[in-house]
Amino acid sequence: MLRFVFDLDVWPTNNLSERDLRPFKTQQKISGRLTSAAATACRLQVASYLSTARKHGVSALQALRLAFRGTPWMPPPAITAT
Repeated sequence: MLRFVFDLDVWPTNNLSERDLRPFKTQQKISGRLTSAAATACRLQVASYLSTARKHGVSALQALRLAFRGTPWMPPPAITAT
């Protein structure tokens, strides 16, 4: 629960994740176009997937290729402190 206290590589908030998605929401507001909730959810899921892959050293192209082949890239499991 307080993993960030013991592991300095872990951020105490998820603001980094929220900042990754902010440009997409800003673009949606600027364009004046409102897409369906389902389309917005899909767009944000893809953006989140690619952002996470990049943070783990996997290129966006490689992550998309794996996803389209049916074997999507997955981040390594979190290590729990015991």
